[in-house]
Amino acid sequence: MGSYIINGGEKLKGNVTVNASKNSAVAILIASLLNDKKTVIKNLPKIEEVFRIIEVLESIGVKTKWKGRALEICPPPKIDIKKIDKEATGKTRSIILLIGVLVHKIENFDLPMLGGCKLGRRTIMPHIYALENFGIKIKSFGGRLNISREKLCPCNEIIMYESGDTATENAILAASLIPGRTVIKFASANYQVQDLCYFLKKLGVRIEGIGVTTLTIYGKKKLNKEISYYLTEDPVEAMLFLSLAAVTKSSITIKRCPIEFLELELFKLKKMGFRFKILKRYKAKNGYGQLADIKTFASNLSAPAEKLSARPFPGLNIDNLPFFVPISSQAKGETLIHDWVYENRAIYYTELNRLGAKIKLADPHRVFVEGPAKLRGAEIACPPALRPSAIILVAMLGAKGKSVLKNTYAIERGYENLVERLKALGAKIYNTNQRMVSECNE
Repeated sequence: MGSYIINGGEKLKGNVTVNASKNSAVAILIASLLNDKKTVIKNLPKIEEVFRIIEVLESIGVKTKWKGRALEICPPPKIDIKKIDKEATGKTRSIILLIGVLVHKIENFDLPMLGGCKLGRRTIMPHIYALENFGIKIKSFGGRLNISREKLCPCNEIIMYESGDTATENAILAASLIPGRTVIKFASANYQVQDLCYFLKKLGVRIEGIGVTTLTIYGKKKLNKEISYYLTEDPVEAMLFLSLAAVTKSSITIKRCPIEFLELELFKLKKMGFRFKILKRYKAKNGYGQLADIKTFASNLSAPAEKLSARPFPGLNIDNLPFFVPISSQAKGETLIHDWVYENRAIYYTELNRLGAKIKLADPHRVFVEGPAKLRGAEIACPPALRPSAIILVAMLGAKGKSVLKNTYAIERGYENLVERLKALGAKIYNTNQRMVSECNE
């Protein structure tokens, strides 16, 4: 595993462009298996999570080919699930979305247990409760999941146990190839769910209610259409650069920000004293996403009067909440951050104390952050989770002196070519991992 060597405390300047969403990418990669013809996904990020999904798809017979930043996907006549790449599946939780797709191809099959970020207890019960409405049975035993079904039927009312992104996506995928009307209530309306719905609409599935919490899906017997689809940009990557600007007190321009999914974050930052300007607004290349270019300015921050917590869209994004930890470390006063979704994620936030932050853990879900703290360099290993690893990197870039961030695979799961993009902004950072990723050079 590689390491980043960072000489922090530098003011940043220049422009950076937000890449496409990791979470949209993996969902649409898997959704492409619903199509009997070729699918081309454009603006696909070349990140480790995407490579793992591609490895899984190729292991079961799917043909893929990179053409620049686009990936051609051709499904096989028959999927060979017994040849699934168990090592790759063990590194990504997103593989659970195969259930909603493969039930249309195979009556009974097994999937290896899921990988992904280690964020406490993360059950698959919301998936089971949603998919059982279609006649899908899921059992867990012996280190694997067994999925079976007889006749698949649409459902007039599915109540989501929780408004989870992947659980909602699994229900959408299952409904798309079941002729008839399915209604999903308390669905996630988050960015990746919307992106998946727009992709399926282009494929020919009729979906009503995109962007709200009740979705109506009119499934089709067959999806057989050559299409290409542009992924929308990633609000969580945009938030990384916003937090970096806030922590380093830098003026940078962040281009192609998916503004609809950042409005609340920006409003809370504004109330903390963060200065920014929206330079222009425009449509994403898929015709649906709303983008903006944002210029930031050096700002003196103050702790918010109220606690910061996340909730499903249109609330503050669950994956954006961690970035308020390094931001709050530079804000005058005490900030309470309540990360109620994951049992263990708040514990990872205290790693910033090794850089000089003043973070008190109240319980597995809440931290108090006292600021402004003078951050200093340190050596830290990335925790086994993407966003907690990313906020350590943000804090290191704001910390004076030399830092070493070890085991950076967790970051490279979700951010493409991040070191070089940070260098272009003036950061003094070096990636010690010289391993060549062949996919990036094709």
